[in-house]
Amino acid sequence: MDELSKNEALGDLYALYGSLLTSGQQEYFEDYYYDDLSLGEIADNHQVSRAAVYDNLKRSTKALEKYEAKLQLLTTFGQIEAGLENAEACLDDDDVAGTKQQLQTLLRLVRGE
Repeated sequence: MDELSKNEALGDLYALYGSLLTSGQQEYFEDYYYDDLSLGEIADNHQVSRAAVYDNLKRSTKALEKYEAKLQLLTTFGQIEAGLENAEACLDDDDVAGTKQQLQTLLRLVRGE
């Protein structure tokens, strides 16, 4: 996974799980990934070492990945989005049976079946 894709994936995880991080982790994460500050700039702003910022970002990233591994919200939302797009395509084709099948699949997914 290239750096841009990784950052985009982390942004998606942060959008879902960011509120589960500590306020300090949220601040460092936003400074680094959203405000594009360097480790040195963040360290200066918070009067800590670059190593402390780096460690904090690593812990934050691992926490976000752990939340997704356990909860699977991002994965589930992606599946729901794909299912809705398929249902929409079936509607565009006047495929009532296909639409019904897609909606039933989505209901099972939402119910955890």
